[in-house]
Amino acid sequence: MAEAPPPSDNKPPAPAAPAPADKPPDKPAAATAVPAAAAAAGAAKPPAGAAKPAAAHPPVAAPPSGPTDPPPPAGVEPPAFVASLQAAIPGSVSQISYFVGDWTLIVPVAQIAAVTRYLRDAPDAAFDFCSDVTASDWPPRKEARFDVVYCLYSTRLRHRIRVKVRVAENQPIPSATAVWPAADWLEREVWDLFGVNFTGHPDRRRILMPEDWQGFPQRKDYPLEGPGELLMENPIDWLKLRQAREEADIE
Repeated sequence: MAEAPPPSDNKPPAPAAPAPADKPPDKPAAATAVPAAAAAAGAAKPPAGAAKPAAAHPPVAAPPSGPTDPPPPAGVEPPAFVASLQAAIPGSVSQISYFVGDWTLIVPVAQIAAVTRYLRDAPDAAFDFCSDVTASDWPPRKEARFDVVYCLYSTRLRHRIRVKVRVAENQPIPSATAVWPAADWLEREVWDLFGVNFTGHPDRRRILMPEDWQGFPQRKDYPLEGPGELLMENPIDWLKLRQAREEADIE
């Protein structure tokens, strides 16, 4: 029987130790550190309950002192009767305005009577109808507070014109009723609501407001509270005065 071979001194190599697991990567500094901008913003925050600064208000614009009254654009000629009027009555037109197809003649108050007669009688004008008389109030324009506007129409020639007169408070302006009788009630309304001082009117009295009404309601400085704040401090005093007048009329 064969003998077993002697044991060898060569031991099998020991198994290699497992490699250590990979170390997780370090977190980026941006994820752990507070950004400098955010820190600065937090430091600039006002304390809770602090009053907010008042918002800046834009400057208040000054009230307008009148309409623009734009001149006619280049290449647009006024009607022929305007040149005839200026030739017949020198100084009768101080300004010519043109806006959205409508002509306006701005006339000095001293010339208004002559201008209205000419516009009615001149064959190339023939304004036989006064369709409206109105006014607008411009308190900043102290020297000529009111614009009085006559709207004229020719039934024969079928054209229109506006005549504007600038007058101061209480300044006399001749009535147009002698030229166009239709201006009677129209001027009464302008006097009733604006207090424009028409002279030579056949029946100048209030037409919308009561005859004993105080002030002129369409003026821009007329108080919103009514006439009691205009001439009397207590509205009850005004009502008592009105009632006393009515009782005197009944007696």
